Amino acid sequence: MKRSFFAITCCLLLSLSTMAAQAAPVSGIKRLGYAIQMGAFSNAGNAERFARMLQSKGIEAFYFRKDNGIYAVRFGDFATKDKARKAASRLVAAKLIDSYYIAPPSEIVFKPAVAVNGGKTTKKDNQKPEPVDTKPHANIKPNETKGEQDMGAVAARTAERFVGIPYRWGGNNVVDGMDCSGFVRAVYNLCGVSIPRTSREQFKTGTAVGREKLEDGDLVFFGSSSSKINHVGIYVGNRKFVHAPRRGEDIKVTTLDDSYFEKRFVGARRYFQ
Repeated sequence: MKRSFFAITCCLLLSLSTMAAQAAPVSGIKRLGYAIQMGAFSNAGNAERFARMLQSKGIEAFYFRKDNGIYAVRFGDFATKDKARKAASRLVAAKLIDSYYIAPPSEIVFKPAVAVNGGKTTKKDNQKPEPVDTKPHANIKPNETKGEQDMGAVAARTAERFVGIPYRWGGNNVVDGMDCSGFVRAVYNLCGVSIPRTSREQFKTGTAVGREKLEDGDLVFFGSSSSKINHVGIYVGNRKFVHAPRRGEDIKVTTLDDSYFEKRFVGARRYFQ
């Protein structure tokens, strides 16, 4: 008896989820492997529905808006390009997608024009970004690669690309605080870096940073205490951070001086040295 298309699809997606999980880090920070990118959605709603379908099958997918205004969906952390291509080919065979793109390790999706001046990164109009090392590494360590300081600016500018986009992360069964941590995880993913899944796990990794020494790309955490963190955002300079406020609301920019967040600030972490 022939298996139903739904049953085949479920088996396929669960298999893909397993393949991706094998390459994912258990904890800490690592360079992202190969990822699968698919779709050309004209609006966020369609991209969200497709991403949520994948999420419902155990695949950690997310969507983002490209420079041309079209939305794409991305997922996976595959050890080799061949594994990623085989996984994508199976999706094509199941007629879930008709085209795809294999994103290489440490691909920088959005490359802002930045200049390094005395260790600080500033945007310059019509200026090409400083070269950044995009070779994959097992783990990120202080001063490990040339251009790591630039990556903080890349993460900040990438986060700003999401401002104004409505977001619901992780489907309908999302736990408290997962939307915000899923957002920062997606931003770092687009910068070629894999960070832990939840805000509490993210707070346990990276290097602690003082509030007055924040730099672009640092993660800022909020809650009633360091053991009860329930929100996280990405610092983008000028005492402001980008975050996913509540389920279904647009990604927005907020100041650290906002009374609500000022009272609940518990610390910051840096993943680029």
